[in-house]
Amino acid sequence: MTHFDSDHVDDDGERWDEPDVKRCQLRYEDRADTDGADWTRPMDRALELAARGPGSSRCNPNPRVGCIIVSDGTVVGEGYHHGAGTVHAEVEALRDAGDAARGATAVVTLEPCNHTGRTGPCTEALIAAGVKRVVIAQRDPNPQASGGVQRLQDAGVEVVTGVRSDDALLLNTDYTFDMEHSRPRVVWKIASTLDGYVAAADGTSKWITSEQTRKQTHEMRTGYGAIVVGTGTVLADDPHLISHDPGAGQEYDGPLRVVVGTRELPSGLRVLDDIAPTLVMATHDPAAVLTALHDRGIHRVLLEGGPTLAAAFLAADLVDEIDAYVAPVLLGAGKPAVGPFGAMTLAQARRFHRLGSGDAGPDVQIIATRRVEPWMVAARRVKDRRATRTSGQDHGNIHDLGNTRRRGTGVHRNC
Repeated sequence: MTHFDSDHVDDDGERWDEPDVKRCQLRYEDRADTDGADWTRPMDRALELAARGPGSSRCNPNPRVGCIIVSDGTVVGEGYHHGAGTVHAEVEALRDAGDAARGATAVVTLEPCNHTGRTGPCTEALIAAGVKRVVIAQRDPNPQASGGVQRLQDAGVEVVTGVRSDDALLLNTDYTFDMEHSRPRVVWKIASTLDGYVAAADGTSKWITSEQTRKQTHEMRTGYGAIVVGTGTVLADDPHLISHDPGAGQEYDGPLRVVVGTRELPSGLRVLDDIAPTLVMATHDPAAVLTALHDRGIHRVLLEGGPTLAAAFLAADLVDEIDAYVAPVLLGAGKPAVGPFGAMTLAQARRFHRLGSGDAGPDVQIIATRRVEPWMVAARRVKDRRATRTSGQDHGNIHDLGNTRRRGTGVHRNC
């Protein structure tokens, strides 16, 4: 079985239009402007720390960020963001470093924030600690939090940007997408027969795909901030729409359940139980749904609705990715995967770029994207770079970070 993750594109069969790729490269390349030092190895460590932070469904609305403090070639402080409401990576690293942060370099995966939210601005913490240089991988796409580079420079702090920017982008693809488009990224999941049906003529649909596929698609829910279905699906199938059973006395930390439509829902439906929160929206407007989820800090949405809801999102061109599971089954008639959405000619068809395909037990999985996104180009560059790393060409001039880590005077976290 081939596993696919929208945060990583490793499929050799990927095919993109070259003009689109070039536009993305011009838009996102922010190469390092350094004084001769190579900060890639320290940034690699900061990226490792950032990856330990909560993922999409549990860290909304905040991105994953890692930070290390380097003094005289030695790592004296480390930190990463543990989730919304906790201290930011820079603050944790500064606390770890203590007085050793003065005159040191902070290496951080995302531009330090310059605003006050649940916590204070990281720019002010870095300035107050006496850091002389800040090395940044990715500029913050959030207009509310950006401006950190300028604030640091105004305070006399040297700033280096663009170090491992591709890798940093891959850590927060959905966050970046949401900040740029002011809406979550939408992934439409389909499970259909070879001839494109999701249910038989009598309405039965359990089960078209294999048990392995169903297990895989159930597990994938944990990577989303919300699962969206229509009232028709709820009334026909009574789905639970949870990613896991939290267990007795445990708080559910999975995706928000969202039901869209104007039909009345009777009490007793599983989607309305107390195990997980559910948002019921009496609307047929996909844009309104995404705006509401964006306002809740949700960056990634799994669309599991039936053909009517899927058609509405396609008609509005609000499906960004398709995760399709096709079973070797033929029905000849039944409920189609999608209803009419206005495509009367081939010229009006919604065309997607294939990211990859693989086996899911006896079924076939196909992942396709509506547009070539910057993170996809970044993934290709990272893959190419890692392929050349084995030749020994990718070395930094900072001492071996694994052997020179010493404790700062603050609280040490064994990250």
